[in-house]
Amino acid sequence: MNKIVSNIVLQLSLFIITSAALAQNPAINVKQLQHIIPLGGNAWINRPDSITDNGLFNWSGRNTTANIYFRIGQPQDIKLSLRIRVPKGTSTIRVNVAQTTFTKKLSNPQFDTVYLGKVHVDKPGNIKVALKGINKTGQIFGDVSDLIVGLQQPDADIAYVPRGSSFHFGRRGPSVHLSFQVPEDKRASVKYFYNEIMVPEGEDVIGSYFMADGFGEGYFGMQVNSASERRVLFSVWSPYSTDNPESIPDSLRIKMIKRGAGVHTGEFGNEGSGGQSYMRYPWKAGKVYGFLLSAEPDFAKKTTTYTAYFKDIAAGKWLLVASFSRPQKATYLTHLHSFLENFEPENGNITRKAYYTNEWISDVNGDWTELSQAIFTGDATANANYRKDYAGGADGSKFFLQNGGFFNDFTKLKIPVSRKPTHIKPAIDIKNLPEK
Repeated sequence: MNKIVSNIVLQLSLFIITSAALAQNPAINVKQLQHIIPLGGNAWINRPDSITDNGLFNWSGRNTTANIYFRIGQPQDIKLSLRIRVPKGTSTIRVNVAQTTFTKKLSNPQFDTVYLGKVHVDKPGNIKVALKGINKTGQIFGDVSDLIVGLQQPDADIAYVPRGSSFHFGRRGPSVHLSFQVPEDKRASVKYFYNEIMVPEGEDVIGSYFMADGFGEGYFGMQVNSASERRVLFSVWSPYSTDNPESIPDSLRIKMIKRGAGVHTGEFGNEGSGGQSYMRYPWKAGKVYGFLLSAEPDFAKKTTTYTAYFKDIAAGKWLLVASFSRPQKATYLTHLHSFLENFEPENGNITRKAYYTNEWISDVNGDWTELSQAIFTGDATANANYRKDYAGGADGSKFFLQNGGFFNDFTKLKIPVSRKPTHIKPAIDIKNLPEK
């Protein structure tokens, strides 16, 4: 019964917020003016509090601030409300939006829609709504499930992660990619793919995967796994489609051929399944690292062996990561790409960036070709317009990718980008690459 009453109150409040706009233009659809933004997919808070799929519950920290984000596509006045309850006692909360501050004293034990006030947005961009508890007589400041935004005019470019979508991926933020354009006469014979990555200082955020050498059957790059651990990761998908590696038949499993010293090998799941390898390596922001991937097809057995090498360029030394054999298909390297993703939802409100440069391929004859053109694309979160904090393009002789943190200058998706060629092919002694 309480839930039903709460929903009725919410709808009545939304009606009040938008009635004036509808009176001026009866043709406007109510849903175009009312936007219920769930905290579960659009908010972050510092500990000891936390955001769950239900929102901000058991909010108790006096030194915590909950930041809720959404994006407006056009200037206008917006009206803000919170769906909130204070189970026991009385709480005073403060809400900051741009240069405006609202202070509310609350004592409603059931969820209600509390109107905060009106804010003028003078340009398109991301809006941060910051919640902070000031005083409370009960155990907690309250529980908050939604921010409610009332618009004056419909906004086709308003962006937030809606209820019913994946809050996990929404809070991770949009992933971005560079699909490298390989000359047509080389597409069927790419044996080696070389790439370099430099992560600027301060952009090496925990949860980041800076993927250098993506190909049709796997990916190879470097990660920030924790404050003390960094990895170089190389994975190859099985041709058997499953998220559970234990269900793969033996004939369709990825087989490890060799691995470097200290490299962990095993299987992975949840995003397809296959063979995985990683080595813990203390790579550093501000330094350049090289990635070399090779494909060796066996057309008689219909298998392909993929091998990954990593180079600390400052140290001048190549390291073997691993070599895997993949069944059912004999092929050279295809669908060459790089990407940048965040795999830690709690850090989806932090920006990360990387430069990708010196992309080269070598064919079966040993002829090297520089790749200086790419297509910039995004993942489902970007394409659904849930978040628009993504960018990619070229800066001189370097490509770059950037995501997270709710910056405003996003790059249009599905556009061609090109960097200045270096014309300096990588000096790699293929015959003397490490075997272990």
